[in-house]
Amino acid sequence: MVSPHSSQLLDRPTRPRVVIVGAGFGGLAAARILARAPVEVLVINRTNYHGFWPLLYQVATAGLEPESIAYPARAILRRYRNADFLLAEVTGIDYERQLLHTSAGEVSYDYAILAAGSATNFFGNERFAQYTLGMKDLDEAQRIRNHVLLCCEQAVTERDPAQRKALLTFVVVGGGPTGVELAGAFAELIRHVIRHDYPMLDLRQATVVLIEATDRLLASFPASLQRSALRRLQQMGVDVRLGTAVADAEPRGLRFPDGSRLEAATVVWAAGARGAALADALGIATGRGGRVPVTPFLTLPGKDNVFVIGDMAYLEGDRPGVAYPMVAPVAIQMGEHAARNIIAQQQRQAMQSFRYRDKGQMATIGRSAAVLDAFGLRLSGWPAWVGWLVVHLIALVGFRNRALVLLNWAYSYATYDRGARLIFGVGAERPVWEAPHR
Repeated sequence: MVSPHSSQLLDRPTRPRVVIVGAGFGGLAAARILARAPVEVLVINRTNYHGFWPLLYQVATAGLEPESIAYPARAILRRYRNADFLLAEVTGIDYERQLLHTSAGEVSYDYAILAAGSATNFFGNERFAQYTLGMKDLDEAQRIRNHVLLCCEQAVTERDPAQRKALLTFVVVGGGPTGVELAGAFAELIRHVIRHDYPMLDLRQATVVLIEATDRLLASFPASLQRSALRRLQQMGVDVRLGTAVADAEPRGLRFPDGSRLEAATVVWAAGARGAALADALGIATGRGGRVPVTPFLTLPGKDNVFVIGDMAYLEGDRPGVAYPMVAPVAIQMGEHAARNIIAQQQRQAMQSFRYRDKGQMATIGRSAAVLDAFGLRLSGWPAWVGWLVVHLIALVGFRNRALVLLNWAYSYATYDRGARLIFGVGAERPVWEAPHR
């Protein structure tokens, strides 16, 4: 049964309505700019929280609890008097009638900002999607955590050394920031936690493998930082395989173009992202990575009242043929810019073209190590790690979350322990490994 207030959200308001699809970095940035504009703002999201995805890998490796990196969307939006929230999933759009099709009904808009984010890119291979684990939201991160811990539990009772080794083999496909951070976190999980929780296991069988199809890690970073990241991972015991493409995924691991196989119970796919499923429902041919081509104003061609921002948007920057990266700073700046262009339209002023102000990039590589290319500095090791800590703490939404994450990090740093290694919720009941028929 829909409450009277909920039904009002589906009606057309008296003031112009800006509907923002997505409560991620870009969507919330747009809502913040529009807070004092003479418009009604409605944020629609398929979950009731904003997730801080740069720390998602720490949830997947038992470093943080899921609630530490999530914050209620309504609590964020209630500070804006002209903003409201609707929990629903947007499935399509009617440009002529200016309606969004959602799981809660049709929602009218005068302006729409589509900021639904991204999904794991399996490059059309359904077997990659079926036999590997993605990491794009809290459910998937929690599934990885459960899966890894279940592998350890199952390895305790596995008598076949080959099968036990496969249960203790953790593979990450993709050498970008997500893959590098996740591989480092897996290595530390083995060294500092699994070693003590499972003393009966011979952890010489435990292996972390990072697979990258090109000849380098962290392709967008300077070469010196790429080499630093590679050295650090190798020092941590990660088996880094550069120039290694994956031909196919199987129920029990991966197969490579030369016919060789890697048996592993855990394979996380971090080899790419694509625009969210909503991008395919807009009736517009998508560009590379399933992203939606937009004008320099961030609008759909021929539709000045529909904006697409963040990971969903395909817009080339200074380098022809290269779109802006799918990272939080781009989404935030696009969200702010789209909101300002809506305000300009309201004031009958010309819209401005988007220009990204690159503030740099960073990636952590385990305990006390990171690489940082930002603020005019190129750092690696402990100084970069401190910079990474400060930036991520500041960016978290809510004092409670900052305090929780800081306490978790301080505790883990001092004790080499991780308190979030619980098996429950999403995927907790799924068997992780079936022994081959003999």
